Amino acid sequence: MKTNAIRINEYGGPEVLDYCEIDLPELKSGEARIRHNAIGLNFIDTYHRSGLYPMPLPTGLGSEAAGVVEEIADDVTVVKVGDRVVYTGRPADSYSEQRNFDANQLVPIPDGISFEQAAALLLKGLTAWYLLRKSYAVKTNDDILLHAAAGGVGLIASQWASHLGANVIGVVSTPEKAELALAHGCSEIIMVDEDVAKKVLKLTNGKGVSAVYDSIGKNTFISSLNSLKPHGVMVTFGNASGPVDPFAPSELASRHSLYVTRPILADFINTREKLLHGAQELFDLVVQGIIKININQKYALKDTAQAHRDLESRKTTGSTILIP
Repeated sequence: MKTNAIRINEYGGPEVLDYCEIDLPELKSGEARIRHNAIGLNFIDTYHRSGLYPMPLPTGLGSEAAGVVEEIADDVTVVKVGDRVVYTGRPADSYSEQRNFDANQLVPIPDGISFEQAAALLLKGLTAWYLLRKSYAVKTNDDILLHAAAGGVGLIASQWASHLGANVIGVVSTPEKAELALAHGCSEIIMVDEDVAKKVLKLTNGKGVSAVYDSIGKNTFISSLNSLKPHGVMVTFGNASGPVDPFAPSELASRHSLYVTRPILADFINTREKLLHGAQELFDLVVQGIIKININQKYALKDTAQAHRDLESRKTTGSTILIP
């Protein structure tokens, strides 16, 4: 069977993304075939493309999509043909019209959530879930610092944290993004060109924040540490500016016994039970209207290279999806 997909044969910039026809193999045991209606675009996709997170070449890209189950292997019982499903996971190959995937990683899409919303939601929403509920469990009246507050994860996390009773200080790069973040749960805004730690201390009356959620990496790591109160938690979960440089544990001691964690989503959804639990908690908040999904950019699958250019140049806000 033939289908269209994105492939890369070498690491590099968006120019290495090749929209081409591929052969779709027969289903293996435990797999289902999905026809995609919408595909999620995530910053981690650029790490795979560039080789920061290397994969065997040639390879597909993409870790998230929503669609309809078209066929299942004989031993699959968790989904059936015709089910509306969404998934996030490896191997990276969601940038495609159709694909075969492990049926145990497929999540049913609830009524009231569209394919486009689901594709824009699951990976970013589950990321917000493990950040706020597992890495540092946000409590009422916590002050927290959220980098990239107007991005896909940021807009979901700020709404969720606000719902949990936190005071969310968001870091953004433009006045337009500041306005967006304030409308989605942030109570205070810091611009990226400001002295973030100094501003945090001012906003918290010199105390610092309980937790920092930092997806930027190299350029913000030290200022994030400097923003924490004693025993605060630094959650570093991305490398938009490059990987964090090695540092001595004494850096944590000198700032009053800080904690640092570098979590990844896969460790929090490594069983179907955990995956469905996290997804249910997320979907419930969306259906109740507590979390609103902002799909601010849509690109045709064949235009994925332009989507990557816009994402890396910070031209995007909220979530971005690809349409097969």
